[in-house]
Parts: sequence; structure tokens; C-alpha cells
Amino acid sequence: MNVSEPGSSIAFVREFILQGFSCELKIQILLFSLFTTIYALTITGNGAIVCALWCDQRLHTPMYVFLRNFSFLEMWYVSSTVPKMLNNFLSEKKRISFPGCFLQFYFFFSLGTSECFLLTVMAFDRFLAICRPLHYPNTMTLHLCTKLVIICWVCGFVWFLIPIVLISQLPFCGPNIIDHVVCDPGPLFALACASAPKTQLLCYTLSSLVIFGNFFFILGSYTLVLIAVLRMPSATGRHKAFSTCGSHLAVVSLFYGSLMVMYVSPGLGHSAGMQKVATLLYAMVTPLFNPLIYSLRNKEIKTALRKVLRLPT
Repeated sequence: MNVSEPGSSIAFVREFILQGFSCELKIQILLFSLFTTIYALTITGNGAIVCALWCDQRLHTPMYVFLRNFSFLEMWYVSSTVPKMLNNFLSEKKRISFPGCFLQFYFFFSLGTSECFLLTVMAFDRFLAICRPLHYPNTMTLHLCTKLVIICWVCGFVWFLIPIVLISQLPFCGPNIIDHVVCDPGPLFALACASAPKTQLLCYTLSSLVIFGNFFFILGSYTLVLIAVLRMPSATGRHKAFSTCGSHLAVVSLFYGSLMVMYVSPGLGHSAGMQKVATLLYAMVTPLFNPLIYSLRNKEIKTALRKVLRLPT
């Protein structure tokens, strides 16, 4: 274990060991192959969505601008942790430097928070389109759409900045083994040599606010959307409205379900295995299925993808 400068009375950790999955080499290689495939499919799928929506001028509307940014965000989100995870499968020591750990922590949480805000903005967009159809073109302009996207990114990267800085200032004097697949606040608090109840409370409070605040806003938006859809006299109109909202609701359910288990209930004492599985669910599985969920339920995206991939219509 690397320590601090010579002459110090306390040896401080300068690197961590991301333990990941402790299993036989054959299982490690199998997991490496599986996760590499998932990562490649995730980047390819989301990249195809970004390219398709960018190249088709007809899809430069607010709903598809939000979706394009969401897919672009997913590519960075999965890349903030998976490459290091894959490297650790083939590495015997599974090291990550002290700065590298907190940089991973920062980008993973910042991109995840940006995703929470963007999902909320997408729900607001659907609320305006379905519940306020006459005012929608004048309200949700491309200018406002761009501003909302920028706000989502900025808020995401500012939201956890202070807690992460505070956690990085805690004394870590050993042990340095993180029994997780990513640098996560729970294991880091457990490894700190000094308790930090205020920092821990701040971290979980901010997590709860961003998760529950956005989730309840989305829930409220779609409750109003459901009421408006059920009042539509046309069955075709109801089907189209449900179709445009169904994909978004499926993604929200996948993403928020695992997040709530992990980051808003610090007192439950989750096992390390459960933490790893829940993290993999929202860090890898959700970004993998997002392109499938949106493309399978949307004819415009299917058409745009066929043009980009030069497939027959």
C-alpha cells in the first residue's frame, strides 16, 4: 500500500484497490467478455441514436434534441466506470490512484445527476406537448430546449462537487480495499480513519433530493399526462400519446428503481454483493437498453437509423 510522504506520523493511503468481483480467473475472463460486449453495444447503440437524430433534419425538434443529448450523456456515463472495471478484470492488483478514484467518483455521480435532470426535463416536455398542445410550439422553442439541456449539464456537474471535495479531504490511513466495482461514497466513508457524520448526511441528503425530487416531478407530470390522454376522444390519439410516453417511462423505471435502493437509504446496511449488482444495473444495463427501448417504439427513429445505416426501408 502506498503511503504519504516520509516523516509523517500517520501513513495515508495514496491508492485504492477496487476489489470488484472476487472469483476464479475463468469467471473473471467470462465477466470481462460479457461486460466488454455490453459496453460495445451500449456505445454503438447510443452512438447510432445520436448520429441518426443529428443527420435527420426533420428530427431537430425539442423532443429529439433531448433524446439526442440523453443518448450522448449515456455514452459518457457508461465510459466513466466501465473501462476501469474491464481493466481490473485482467489486472492482478486492481489498483486505482487516490486522484483517479475521486475523479471517477465525480464524473460518475455528475453524469448520473445530469441524467436525472434530463429525464425530468423530458417528462416536462411531454407534459407540455400533450396537456398544452396549443401553447407547446411557442413555449418549448429550440432556444428554450438548448437552455434546459445546458442547465441539466451544469447542475449535474455542480450538484455533488462540494460533498466529493469534502470526502477527498478525509484521512484515509488504511485499509485501502474498496469492496465495490466503482469508487462509491459508502465504501469510502467506511475506509476513512475519522467519522464525518455531517459530510455523510450532506451526501445522502443531496442524493435524496436529486433522486426523489426529480422522480416525484416526473410522476406528477405523467399523472397529468395520463388524465389528459384518457380524456382524448380519439383512440388513435390516445395510442400515439401512450407510445411517445411509454419509452420514457420504461427508462425512468429502470434508472430510478436501482438508484433509490442504493443512495437514499444509508441505514439499511446493503451487502457488498447487492451494492455491486444494483450499481451494474443502472451503470450498464440501463444505458444498454435505452437505445432499444426508444428505437423499437418510435417509427421516426427507426427510419432515421435505417438512413444512417443505409438499410432498406
